[in-house]
Amino acid sequence: MKTVLRATLAGARAVWMAWLMGGSCLALAQNAIVAVSGSVQGDTDIVRIEFSKPLTTLPTSFATQNPARIALDFPGMTGGMGRSNVDIGQATVQSASIVPAEDRSRVMLSLKRPASYSLQIVAGALVVSLEPGLSAAIPVETPNRGRAVRRNAEALGDIDFRRGNEGAGRLRVGLPNETVSADIKQIGGNLVVELSNASLPERLRRRLDVKDFGTPIQTITTTDLGDRVRMVIAPQGDWEHTSYQTESELVVEVKPIAIDPKKLTPGAGYNGQRLSLNFQSIEVRQVLQVIADFTGFNVVTSDSVSGSVTLRLQDVPWDQALDIILQSKGLGVRKNGRVLWIAPQGEIAAKEKLEFESVISSENLEPLRTQSFQINYAKAADIAPQLTAGGTATAAPSAGAGGGAGTGGSARILSSRGSAIAEVRTNQLFVTDIASKLEQVAQLIAKIDVSVRQVVIEARIVEADDSFGKSLGVKLGGADVRASKGGDGGYQVSGENRVAFGTSYANAVGASGLGGTNDVTSNFVNLPASSGITNVATLGISLFSAASNRIMALEISAIESDGKGKVVSSPRVITADQAKAVIEQGVEIPYQVATSSGATSIAFKKATLRLEVTPQITPDGNVNLDLEVNKDSVGASTSAGIAINTKRVKTQVLVENGGTVVIGGIFTMEEQENENKVPFFGDLPVAGYLFRNKSRTTAKKEMLIFITPKLVSERAVVR
Repeated sequence: MKTVLRATLAGARAVWMAWLMGGSCLALAQNAIVAVSGSVQGDTDIVRIEFSKPLTTLPTSFATQNPARIALDFPGMTGGMGRSNVDIGQATVQSASIVPAEDRSRVMLSLKRPASYSLQIVAGALVVSLEPGLSAAIPVETPNRGRAVRRNAEALGDIDFRRGNEGAGRLRVGLPNETVSADIKQIGGNLVVELSNASLPERLRRRLDVKDFGTPIQTITTTDLGDRVRMVIAPQGDWEHTSYQTESELVVEVKPIAIDPKKLTPGAGYNGQRLSLNFQSIEVRQVLQVIADFTGFNVVTSDSVSGSVTLRLQDVPWDQALDIILQSKGLGVRKNGRVLWIAPQGEIAAKEKLEFESVISSENLEPLRTQSFQINYAKAADIAPQLTAGGTATAAPSAGAGGGAGTGGSARILSSRGSAIAEVRTNQLFVTDIASKLEQVAQLIAKIDVSVRQVVIEARIVEADDSFGKSLGVKLGGADVRASKGGDGGYQVSGENRVAFGTSYANAVGASGLGGTNDVTSNFVNLPASSGITNVATLGISLFSAASNRIMALEISAIESDGKGKVVSSPRVITADQAKAVIEQGVEIPYQVATSSGATSIAFKKATLRLEVTPQITPDGNVNLDLEVNKDSVGASTSAGIAINTKRVKTQVLVENGGTVVIGGIFTMEEQENENKVPFFGDLPVAGYLFRNKSRTTAKKEMLIFITPKLVSERAVVR
């Protein structure tokens, strides 16, 4: 009995311990949400969710538009806050709710408006960042630090944004190879581009604000998702997109869709829903009622619309069907919101004419007002004639003003009773006109009275010279020195033959002690080396015969020259957009000219380094240059005066901001070979070198002109 009882107690104890250990292990293994808080960083709302144990993986999430909510699912997690609702009360996030379920906990963020959000794990907590101003809620995952990236995911090259034709925004993405595939889809009001098998360098992880380019695209947010890259393009207004991909580049272009408020359907051509009509001799009013019921437009038909029509239209846009019916009966349509007014063309034209005449009559009766406008960047004297151009009012005369206005009111901005006066001293503009015209003038001044962008234009004129010359020549001569020594023929100065060396023909003879250069009275060959350089290398040899008292002398001369030179001229000037600038340096050379009376006067000719340029900044940030570069120098003096060496280029070129382009260059090369020799003797083998000289010269000249324009930042400070 004791044994059975002891066994039963031991079994119960084991079961109790197992239950306690299992429960404690389950409690240790399960994570819980312990805190939810909100904060603001700049324009971004931050929601921080903290846990009892650090979070290791990002939760699954989804967003809804109506109502605007973001749901975050945490599997195997419980709520440990003691309450299910948290009031956050920020610009985007209103509140957070924790909804426990059987196998997970869901955190529901209630938003005041849809927004894009990103998820990131920071110090074991989940941080939800919500970007304001986006029309759709798009999740943007932010990977944890140290997250592994697939080995075959190569980094993108570069991301470039520019303004295209017709106000389109063009995004260019440099791809590392052809294995990168692009998935482009529209989510809500945004365009999402996902690039697989690609990674994002740290320098490209940013949000681009491109509102200033004047395209539908407002922002571009680029994030790295490990083995893929996500780009969220946030356009504004009505737009359409096109894209194409090559081996090295992805191009996405977003174009605005021009909407004509008078057009029945948006876009180009006919875009209405298709319908089919088949009627025999039906009244026009009934057909218009059918189209009104089909489209939902409110149709107002004039009493003068009558007649019947037979038509059979199969699967055509309703706006095209309406256009065909109206043209067949000479009718017109005017759209005002959701209301269509249909009447004969003549009736519509008469009504519009009456409205225009009524507006003109009201302008003639409306009281005049005077308003002053402070002009900041432009000149008031230049704006006043533009307001009254084509009219009869005149502006106050001032420097730079184009004088009074002409007659006729076709191009006149002000009304026929309006006038504009420019005050030069304070640069103010006083305009007198009706209220509507003053509002137009205010809008015009707001657009034209802006600071003009400036450009720094730097030119580099590089001139390089390379010359080479070589010449080889000889002198050969002899003399009889017996008479000069006071003796008879055969008189010997000394008893031995001599050989003397010197640096030249004359020095060699003088070195032999035979009386100096006067003893040499005959040059058989006189063909020394020729060069523009006076210091020519020479070698002289003299042979003296004691038996005959005669001397033979030889001089060999040679020269080789090599010269290189470079001249760099760099004029630089800063000017405003579309304003001509000139910078010049040099001399003015005087010369005499004859007058009609026969007297002479002094005139001047310039030899200067001159840069004349007129820049034009294009909408995409490039610079169109209309320029002229002169590089003149003083030349040789002639009987008529001093010559001017000129180098000049005049051209028009488009250069990107900060880029350098070669706008012109001149290359010249001169080669010359000369040979002088004694006939017959100069052609002898070996010995012929004693009877000839040779020279060879080469001269190269090259000039290049470089141009570099740079836009001056509006915030740049001139020191």
